Amino acid sequence: MNEEPKTTLQRSWTTPRWLRVWLKLVAVIFPVSMLVSWGVDGFKLEWWSWPPQIPLWFVFSGTLAGLLVILWGLFRWCCVWHNLRRALFVIVSVTTVIALYYAVTDWRGKHAWDQYRQEHEAMGQHFDVPSVMPPAVPDDQNFALTPLIYSTYGQMIDRTGHEIQPRNTNLVNRLRMDLYGGGNWPSNCPGHWATCTPTDLGALQTFYRNLAAKTNEFPMHAQPQSAAADVLLALSPYNATIEELREDARLPLSRFPLEYDKENPAAILLPHLAALKQASQLLQIRALAELANGQSDRALADVQLIFRLMEAIRTEPVLISHLVRQAMLQIALQPIWEGLANRQWSESQLAALETSLAGLDFGVDLRTSMRGEIGFQGSMRSYLQRHPQTYDSFLDGNWGMDPLPTGNSSREGVMILLMHAHLVPAGWFYESQLKSVQITEDCYLPLADVTNHLFSPELARQGDALSTNGWRTGQPDRIMADIMLPALGGGARKFAYGQSSVDLARVAIALERYYDTQGHYPETLDPLAPQWLDKIPHDVIGGQPLHYRRTEDGRFVLYSVGWNEKDDGGVVVYETGSAPGQKISEGDWVWRYPQK
Repeated sequence: MNEEPKTTLQRSWTTPRWLRVWLKLVAVIFPVSMLVSWGVDGFKLEWWSWPPQIPLWFVFSGTLAGLLVILWGLFRWCCVWHNLRRALFVIVSVTTVIALYYAVTDWRGKHAWDQYRQEHEAMGQHFDVPSVMPPAVPDDQNFALTPLIYSTYGQMIDRTGHEIQPRNTNLVNRLRMDLYGGGNWPSNCPGHWATCTPTDLGALQTFYRNLAAKTNEFPMHAQPQSAAADVLLALSPYNATIEELREDARLPLSRFPLEYDKENPAAILLPHLAALKQASQLLQIRALAELANGQSDRALADVQLIFRLMEAIRTEPVLISHLVRQAMLQIALQPIWEGLANRQWSESQLAALETSLAGLDFGVDLRTSMRGEIGFQGSMRSYLQRHPQTYDSFLDGNWGMDPLPTGNSSREGVMILLMHAHLVPAGWFYESQLKSVQITEDCYLPLADVTNHLFSPELARQGDALSTNGWRTGQPDRIMADIMLPALGGGARKFAYGQSSVDLARVAIALERYYDTQGHYPETLDPLAPQWLDKIPHDVIGGQPLHYRRTEDGRFVLYSVGWNEKDDGGVVVYETGSAPGQKISEGDWVWRYPQK
């Protein structure tokens, strides 16, 4: 018996034939024409101009037609109860599997991290920012709170470490001292000791005399004086500021009020670093000119002030702070090197320089900065977990490094999509923090052997291999490693180079003191200890004695085998391109003087 279906779901649906034909025709023609149009434009086939520009009404109607076809078919399919029941079963099953995956992944990642953290905390290690923050110091003994130094960061941060919004534009940074007059110093101004390049004070004199003809910012006599005298005169407007800085530097302690507990650790403000480096550059030029002007006592005071500025940020557990200190060290070494090359330092001044250099230990400082990186990795994990949509901005270089060369762009794209959709399991963040911390703990932290005064390039290479791993961006356990680790290997290399530079300078000072008493350099380094050095430092790379030989012009060559761990015979490899200087990843690290 034929009975009419009683429910809407049981009735068969009929559609006018013309409507079905129109919907299908538009739904097919529209995407095909769009694909052809995009293909022609993408391949720049200018000899074929079809199809013409598609009207907006056609785009809209085609899109609508396609959606209607899909929705119509889906609706008809769901109108059959058997199909609907299957669909509901599949949806519930998939939802259950996804929920279980998230639950298991979250538990596994959090459990693995907690287990690792608890095991290491039982051994006295900590993985949070408070554990690496420098201790508080009394305000009246704090160099960083003096009015002059406060002006370097007071527009952005108050004395308690809180960010100022809006900026305090009424405060003037008094250490922002213009050394260039809007231009650029001539080449070899300053020189570069590692490439055996002295400073051309004559070119610097011409530079400032030309500026004085255009602006009154740099005073100058009508008639040229000596190169050193003219340079010192050009920089004389900053004399009062430098003397105030020197007086403030007598305070015994220093702690800048940084916002270590900032939610986004990459947004911690460090405006004081640029000011301290710029002040060091001014002090360097002054010291070089003072040496040439026969004022070695003033040059010594300026060099020692650079060392004091370096000390002012030594306790900051931030890698960039210590990299700035490395730059300031190289700035200070130039006048030391030129003074030694020209024998302009007295015995007492050489002894004072030796004392200043002997107090530097960049192995300890490397461990301080790496401990800080571990603490900030925890802050970064928390921040990304709360704000996953910022993940791609860090990959683009907003964490102070170049954008990552991705090994699998599709996988990275999926990860970015999941981040923006807030669909990344919490366990992935903990797994990535665990991997990042393990690499730092196993490779970068022990890279500096403080007890034996050594740095290990091999550990750095292992850390770089583990942290980059072919740039597998987009893997769940790579979230933190891709952001936090790529800069650590290069940073560690600069610490090793800095310590080697200090050791070479100390030995060179001892050699000059030996020369002043004996009239010649020793055949080996052994006679330098213990009269001029308590202990002759060995090469920080490999632990073998530093390479030393006398040269035919009555001077010497002193060098470390450098980061490549290979004795290249005292050969320096230069950076290519416009940036002068030494390529510290290759060749030897050498201390030598220009030939007479």
